[in-house]
Amino acid sequence: MIPILLGVLIGVLSSGSGLGGGFLVVPFLLHLGKEARVAVGTSFLFVLMVAVSSLLGHWRVGNVDWKTGVFLALGGVLGAQAGPFILEHVSEQNFKRFFAVLLIGTGVWLLYQSRS
Repeated sequence: MIPILLGVLIGVLSSGSGLGGGFLVVPFLLHLGKEARVAVGTSFLFVLMVAVSSLLGHWRVGNVDWKTGVFLALGGVLGAQAGPFILEHVSEQNFKRFFAVLLIGTGVWLLYQSRS
């Protein structure tokens, strides 16, 4: 039951912020004892399902720039193929450190951007 409730919360936050949800799903899965590789891979299943649903919702209200989105997606698909191979060569401890720094850096950047 807790994963469903957390999924609803993260789905709302993801579709409203554009952040995808993986930044919240991965720490939750790590807390449940999943290995980093499994947490990351599993989070993408969540992100895929939420992204498709969010895309439909935003499309209905006219909030989609299809041209920009397709170009970003093409680059993202290419880059995403390297991620699993890189993750195979990163220790669990280093992954957690990198992920924490990434989240903190993103938070600081968003805070800075909100001031201007």
